[in-house]
Amino acid sequence: MRKTWLYLVLTLLLTVAGARAEDRVVNVYNWSDYIDPAMLERFTKETGIKVRYDVYDSLETLEGKLLAGHSGYDVIVPTAQPTLARLIRAKAVRPLDKSKLPHFAGLDPDLMKRVATADPGNTYGAIYLWGSTGLGIDPAKVAKAAPGAPTDSWDLLFKPEWAKQVAKCGIIMMDSAIDVIPSVLHYLGKSPDSTSDADLAAVEKTLVAIRPYIRTFASGGAIEQMASGAACVTLDYSGDVIQAAQRAKEAKRGVTLRYVAPKEGAQVSFDEMAIPADAPHPVEALAFIDFVLRPDVIAAITNKVSYPNAVPASDPMIDKAILDDPGIYPSASVRANFFEVGALPAVAERAQSRMWARFRAGH
Repeated sequence: MRKTWLYLVLTLLLTVAGARAEDRVVNVYNWSDYIDPAMLERFTKETGIKVRYDVYDSLETLEGKLLAGHSGYDVIVPTAQPTLARLIRAKAVRPLDKSKLPHFAGLDPDLMKRVATADPGNTYGAIYLWGSTGLGIDPAKVAKAAPGAPTDSWDLLFKPEWAKQVAKCGIIMMDSAIDVIPSVLHYLGKSPDSTSDADLAAVEKTLVAIRPYIRTFASGGAIEQMASGAACVTLDYSGDVIQAAQRAKEAKRGVTLRYVAPKEGAQVSFDEMAIPADAPHPVEALAFIDFVLRPDVIAAITNKVSYPNAVPASDPMIDKAILDDPGIYPSASVRANFFEVGALPAVAERAQSRMWARFRAGH
């Protein structure tokens, strides 16, 4: 009887230990091309926590999964405005336990103040990386297709007379109403958060006028398309353009790209690490977030993906070429023209979605 009892106890202990070992996992949902894979391996090596890593290509996809519930993810990386703000209101994310995040204190206080408009008190998110939305340009091809074109301005894309000429070497637009519509509103001298029917009609008029000249919409794969020379003008995130420029340079196919934050102003966005309210592994999620916020780790990620981070102590470990690149770390004068967007009422979101669908379809 004693042997049987000991056997049962040992079996139970081994089962519990095995279950605990199996539970040492963190499910991460992030943008594509937005991590250094070596850091995922390093995290597992240092902590024993396995990383299951999935990617998305639009904020709409991320938000849809989270609001549906039971996503199975432990760490997500939404943009502060409008996505994280909406997830907070929907109670789809949980407050961060900062006692488990010693490296949270190393985040730039000025940048954290900027995202506090979406996340009051910085309760739910920690800045991962940030950047702006502007133009990716192949200067030589643009000069050949449209001599004298204003390559420092949104006019290059939003004025039909220029878009028509540039179309000869290809235009790609990101397939994201959340990103494009505020940029057009700002370009037209209106509030990027406008909910006015008249303002939305003005945006639609501007976009419809250039629709014939857009070669394709990118909801993933834009980096590869830009790097291959499939287009000479792209509306995209700063880091995506810079990654494409690096890949084009390595490929040595005569494609030269640069990122431009248009002089009228570009939308700045902050991607934040957050934990879904129903995350199955919240302890592991906190361990992952704190690991990423370490200066040496976030510096490696910036060096890999060419997006700036919000940890000043990482600067000495960032490649000088990246720190000195104004497309990645813009000057104070360029940053002065940056603008941010807020969350919109549901009725305004639906109106924008309908307008975007019409524009996308060419109607």
